[in-house]
Amino acid sequence: MSPNAPSPERRLMHSRATLVQVYARDDGLFDVEAELRDTKTRDMQLSAGVRKAGEPVHDMLLHLVVDTQLNILEAGSATRAMPYPGHCEQHGEAYGRLKGLNLLKGFRAAVKQQLSGLRGCTHLTELCQVLPTAVIQAFAGVVIDTREGSDDGQPPFQLDRCHALRRDGAVVQAHYPRWYRQGEARVAAPAAAPATSS
Repeated sequence: MSPNAPSPERRLMHSRATLVQVYARDDGLFDVEAELRDTKTRDMQLSAGVRKAGEPVHDMLLHLVVDTQLNILEAGSATRAMPYPGHCEQHGEAYGRLKGLNLLKGFRAAVKQQLSGLRGCTHLTELCQVLPTAVIQAFAGVVIDTREGSDDGQPPFQLDRCHALRRDGAVVQAHYPRWYRQGEARVAAPAAAPATSS
């Protein structure tokens, strides 16, 4: 299904940009830096004064150090622009609680349990949600074996992790034939009953 065509009469109001960068370190570990930035196309009156159009309302950073098993060895955050200076950034070392978590094993649930609501910052906690797949992308083919002909007897990491890479699907049959398995025919969802007039 294609997205709806945008209205020709629309006006940009708000932009949120997220950026995740992963760096290989000489000690065999990896730095993960995730940023979130919100900007407006108009001047905005905030408690601390007017924030000019294009200046960030939110500018936040998460920094992690991870190992090859995706264990978080160090974690922290910085709030560089915020609507309530002197308050928004006063969550202490809340994001240090990410230390000890694993990005592949219950990470999102642990973040929700430890940092949602009053325990952290809405925007930084939301930013945490993109970290697992971003780091996996950085590790793909370098740390994580994504090849068809792996010698360890294990299927490539990415199989059965999304609809396109299901092991009974066409992509796996074509590109990872060793791991293809014949699946049962999909059962279509029942059609909605037609509305009746009363």
